[in-house]
Amino acid sequence: MEKIALVTGSSRGIGRAVARELGRQGWKVCINYRVRQDCAESLAAELAAEGHEAMTYQADVSRRQEVQNMVRAVEEKWGPVSLLVNNAGVAGQALFQDVTDEMWHRYFSTNVDGAYHTIQAVLPAMLHAHDGCIVNVSSIWGLRGASCEVTYSATKGALIALTRSLASELAPTGIRVNCVAPGVIQTDMLSALPPEVLPQLARETPLGRLGTPEDIAAAVSFLASGKASFITGQVL
Repeated sequence: MEKIALVTGSSRGIGRAVARELGRQGWKVCINYRVRQDCAESLAAELAAEGHEAMTYQADVSRRQEVQNMVRAVEEKWGPVSLLVNNAGVAGQALFQDVTDEMWHRYFSTNVDGAYHTIQAVLPAMLHAHDGCIVNVSSIWGLRGASCEVTYSATKGALIALTRSLASELAPTGIRVNCVAPGVIQTDMLSALPPEVLPQLARETPLGRLGTPEDIAAAVSFLASGKASFITGQVL
């Protein structure tokens, strides 16, 4: 399959860094956004100026029809998606007894249903080609859990289970499914935390610093590359 990547939620933060890195590695990249068209288009322009192919597409991944339309648009422009990076997500903090039905369902509809919708949309072409790569962006909280982030952690744990199970199911077809589970990364999501918490989080990190979106982009790029051709079902 040709190197065609779809990165959900890639107008800002980790997704933006992933889309930029993939573009520089020779992938044609679809930059998906829900609201920030300006950020998506500025990244596409940046990649185009460097001689890389990129397109933007507005879609809410929690809505199946919007996802199907997006995948169809990519196929019509370039061909079938050979790399899917499920990065779109929402996060926040709340005591569990204060979690509302709206919050619970919004987190799951974006973080979990979003991956469900996108994978099902790109999978037929991957199955036909007996080739393809899926990278899901989870979180360290999906492995360890986190106080006051039960809803978010539950969705990220679901992505890890999805990754491991789907990797086993698809392995005979040559399609690889892996996951990155970032720790605390310097993105807009940290704005919800009190500023005094950030130095503490850095101290609790073995390397003594917060991660960067570029750190995660490098990991995703590796898992998508031929150097990881014998890696599937793993959580990095």
